[in-house]
Amino acid sequence: MTEPETLTIDVGGFATRVWRAGSGPKLGWFAGFGGLPRWVPFLDELARTRTVIVPSLPGFPGGDRGHTVLDTHLDWLMAVREILDKSGLDGADLAGSSVGASLALEAAALWPASVRRLAVIAPFGLFDDKNPPTDPWAQRSSDVPGLMCANPDAWTTMKAAPDGANSIEWPIEQVRANEAAARIFWPLGNTRIEKRLPLIKAPTLLLWGDQDRIMPRAYAETFAGGIAGPTTVRTIAGAGHLAELDQPAAAAEAITAFLGHG
Repeated sequence: MTEPETLTIDVGGFATRVWRAGSGPKLGWFAGFGGLPRWVPFLDELARTRTVIVPSLPGFPGGDRGHTVLDTHLDWLMAVREILDKSGLDGADLAGSSVGASLALEAAALWPASVRRLAVIAPFGLFDDKNPPTDPWAQRSSDVPGLMCANPDAWTTMKAAPDGANSIEWPIEQVRANEAAARIFWPLGNTRIEKRLPLIKAPTLLLWGDQDRIMPRAYAETFAGGIAGPTTVRTIAGAGHLAELDQPAAAAEAITAFLGHG
């Protein structure tokens, strides 16, 4: 796999990791539930044709404890604004998965000139009490891999401590990532994002794993119906909620084909 360049930016007074790899037009990536404790094959696939820029979200792996000063949803959105600016992503294409996908959509709604085109995988933010999402914070830890991925080993491999990792700090980082996501989406993952979807004018790709056990597939149509700009919905075969881990080549191909070459 590629060894990305690692940069550091300040977000809300906390040092925050930014990975950068590849060449070509910029593409920002906001990671899904659990964040990215390590570089994954999906990012290599994107970097074949794009300069992939992967900023950590506050509290996620690489994001230190930045989530501790974000008390409201508005605080989180302003942190995203700061991340876009300091990572050099203002005006670029933006993509994300799961919790990161929701924040990518929010950025496109609130700062439309900052996001050229969007590609998102199974975003959080909606809640239908007749067809509710699965609450990932209410699960036994042993069940989480099978909820996040069609192939649970894909999640386990991403989360496994690498050689040389601090045996105490590594698990703390992983728990912190779950806490950070909970601070964004508690309760029930519902941010009432449907109120802001009509502000999104950017062309948007919505991807869903055909075995997603977290966000019901019907939510893809709800998102597509709410977004004002042109939308495309595609399903990734053999993929769960984090389709980029289950099917990295297929997910990356769908995203790069939709976004074009800048």
